Amino acid sequence: MRALVNLRRFVLGLLVLAGLVGFALANRATSQQQNVVDVLPIHGTIDEGMAHLVQRSIAEANQNGARAIVLDVDTFGGLVSAATEIRDAVFDSKIPVVAYVSRRAWSAGALITLSASKISMAPGSSIGAAEPIPTTIKTISALRAEFESTALRNHRNPKIAAAMVDPNADAPDYKTHGAILTLNAEDAVRARIADNIQPTLTAALKADGLPATTVQNIQYSFAEQLARFATDPIVSGLLLTLGMLGLLIEMQTLHGIAGAIVVGAFALFFGTHLYAGFSNGLVIALAVIGVMGILYELHVMPGHGLPGIMGGIALLAAILLAFGLPFFFIAVQTISTSILLTLALFWVATRAFPENAFMKRLTFAGVQGAEFVTSSDFTYLRGQTGSAASFLRPAGVATIAGHRVDVLTEGDFIPAGTPVRVTRVEGARVFVQPVNLPSFNLPNVKE
Repeated sequence: MRALVNLRRFVLGLLVLAGLVGFALANRATSQQQNVVDVLPIHGTIDEGMAHLVQRSIAEANQNGARAIVLDVDTFGGLVSAATEIRDAVFDSKIPVVAYVSRRAWSAGALITLSASKISMAPGSSIGAAEPIPTTIKTISALRAEFESTALRNHRNPKIAAAMVDPNADAPDYKTHGAILTLNAEDAVRARIADNIQPTLTAALKADGLPATTVQNIQYSFAEQLARFATDPIVSGLLLTLGMLGLLIEMQTLHGIAGAIVVGAFALFFGTHLYAGFSNGLVIALAVIGVMGILYELHVMPGHGLPGIMGGIALLAAILLAFGLPFFFIAVQTISTSILLTLALFWVATRAFPENAFMKRLTFAGVQGAEFVTSSDFTYLRGQTGSAASFLRPAGVATIAGHRVDVLTEGDFIPAGTPVRVTRVEGARVFVQPVNLPSFNLPNVKE
């Protein structure tokens, strides 16, 4: 009995000791976390991927009890909607949020920077240039009010903030009337927009009362990285090139494989732009209508033209709108480059691999060298039946008597897989018609 009592006391002592150790470790972890400063990268284009990063990071920092959050700003701007989401997340933070402008805080980046409680700027950095696109009275008025209220909340000069948006706002010491205000670091401090000029982020932390802290650089999640990567103009251009090249191949082969690649490329393009906040439901609807119209023209009602033309216009409009109005000129440049690259790749493919079994479906190659002779005698094919191996527009390829033959129609557009019969042969030109035409009930055509 005595041994049992001693055992209970021993177990109880172990539990108390474990609790004390756990409590000490928890306090130590909390103390260490309270000495951590989370640095969020406000780099590149401001989009929904960045907004999601900031919202997520601020929520985690609030929960973990971080000491402060630093916005490391170097951006030309981006989506105002994403910038306002970031601003609201900063305002809702329970811990201090400071900003360090390492190079520039332009356009939407200026609004994000103004939302921080303290602003430090690197030598040679700048802030401002926030005129909205489109420059309508409504958008200027709304964004100006957003800048002014943000500046007032953090006790900064609202007139200077307004001059960053509205060319009609007066700031005679820093700009002429009718111009958009952009301040260098020295002027930003003089105008009470920035608090100080610091050469490094470490120096800025010290100036903001955060010395000897552990800096934790926050990284983007995979989904956030994918959205930001795929919406880069270069990557977007490659996706568009892949989609348009697939359309050209699908127009020739009609096998559906290229069509699936088209759908995949455009789905990735529009999906990531939707996630990043550049696209909306209208853009996605236009894209779907465009692709469906083109595929309908190719597979269901070939030769009519209207579905394909309307589908092409809808798809082009969707691509332009997917980049967002602030990036309209970038969209035009990207689309133009993609079209030229698509045509170049198609030209190279059809000439570099003309004898490849797959490429024969794309083009009709005739190799003429020193041993070139006139075409073979195809008169034996007259009256033979087969099927169209590709879309006959009116030229194409048909399988006649077990052989792949370059053929022509009498002007008809014949889908791939349609049974055909050779009606006449003129040298190397083999003419075919669908076997269901009434003309096949007539006497045999002339040689």
